[in-house]
Amino acid sequence: MKMSLSILIQKRKDCLVILNIMREATGIEPVLWVGNIIGFGSYHYKYASGHEADACMIGFSPRKQNLALYVLSGFNNQQALLKKLGKHKSGVACLYINKLDDVHLPTLRKIIEESFKHTKKRTA
Repeated sequence: MKMSLSILIQKRKDCLVILNIMREATGIEPVLWVGNIIGFGSYHYKYASGHEADACMIGFSPRKQNLALYVLSGFNNQQALLKKLGKHKSGVACLYINKLDDVHLPTLRKIIEESFKHTKKRTA
C-alpha cells in the first residue's frame, strides 16, 4: 500500500515537531541509531543473562504505520499522562502515535521530558 504525498508531508512535519521537542527536553543533538531510530543521549545496560548493549535515552522512529516513540521508562505519573494524551497505543517502552493531531501536544511534551529525566536519573 502506497502512502499519499499529503500523508508523507504530514508525517515529515510531525517528525520535525517531535525532533524539536526531544532536542529541547534533552539539550542533546540527535543521533541516528540502528533501525532508523533517532535517539537522544545514550546509556549502557547489562541484563542478568549477560547480554549488554548501548541504547538511546529517548528517541523515535518514523514508521510506515505510525510514529514509534521510545519514551515509556516507568516514571511516576506516566499512566496519568497517558490517559490525558489522546489516541495512542503503548508497549513496554514504546508509545505509538499515528499523527500528532491525534494527541494533546503539551501532554506529549511532558511525557518526553519526564521520561528523559527518569532515564537520566536511573542510569547515572
